[in-house]
Amino acid sequence: MKTYGKRFGFMNNPAVAAEIASLDAKKDCQRIAHLLTAYEFSWDLTRSLEVALFYTYGSDTVASLLDKTGEFEAHGQKRYDDTRLLIAHFMDTGWEHGEGARALERMNKTHSNYRIPQDDFHFVLWTFIDFPIEWMANYARRAMTAHEQQAWFNFWIGIGERMGLTNLPATKAELDAAVDAYCQQHMVPNTASARVAAATVRIMENWLPKPLRGLVNPSVYSLMEDDRFIAAVSQQRPSKAFATMVRSNLKLLGKVRKVWAIGAYPQSVKSTLNRTYPGNQYEIEQLQPVHLQRREARAVDNAVD
Repeated sequence: MKTYGKRFGFMNNPAVAAEIASLDAKKDCQRIAHLLTAYEFSWDLTRSLEVALFYTYGSDTVASLLDKTGEFEAHGQKRYDDTRLLIAHFMDTGWEHGEGARALERMNKTHSNYRIPQDDFHFVLWTFIDFPIEWMANYARRAMTAHEQQAWFNFWIGIGERMGLTNLPATKAELDAAVDAYCQQHMVPNTASARVAAATVRIMENWLPKPLRGLVNPSVYSLMEDDRFIAAVSQQRPSKAFATMVRSNLKLLGKVRKVWAIGAYPQSVKSTLNRTYPGNQYEIEQLQPVHLQRREARAVDNAVD
């Protein structure tokens, strides 16, 4: 595949957006997703997907499963990194071959160990579609074009199809309506949502020096606009002044990125920080919850015996 370098060594290359515009939003959605991830919105897509995943904890059924496994409490950083890496791999290379196909197979194999309702999957898939679109409009160097939004929708619907999901909506508007009805039912105050959200905040706090860790909780909740989510995880909103500061700083960073292409170009899975697997020394097949790894190890030991 064609690759691009920074314009004049520090600016975003307009040829990337030009290629995206020339592609078909459905047939070429994997390539478009790669270009958006690797070049156009690399930092912003990562942040928006982190917020999207955090929002899923507001669902009582999603949070109940996550809470039951205990992975966020006992192995939070690994759980975070495994999810990030799997998603990054199939956004980077698509779902048809190579590491992307292996990542999707690993994810499907992990999911097969649990009884997960279809509407939970639809809800999580929706967050991966909707939150990045909204983030780009609010905080990135530019909003996604209508063409890019359609390709982004098609890409994630394609992932859903390869996860074996059924009754996937044909349009984002249909998916929006279905998810709103889902949230009315499932995004309600519950202890599992509160525990998983709190455990995730602790993971992020550990990324910072101790004097700064107290800023994580209010910063995260400054970005969560849905009152149903705030109630579901038993949190209070930060002050309006603090939330405004957080959002203003993100908008300022977006303006800086209009001029400077900060970071690796293209960005890939291996160019990002990996706390669990230093030097990116891992196999995609090991990116699974610890309790499943232990179950597989016991099965192997029993077979040997």
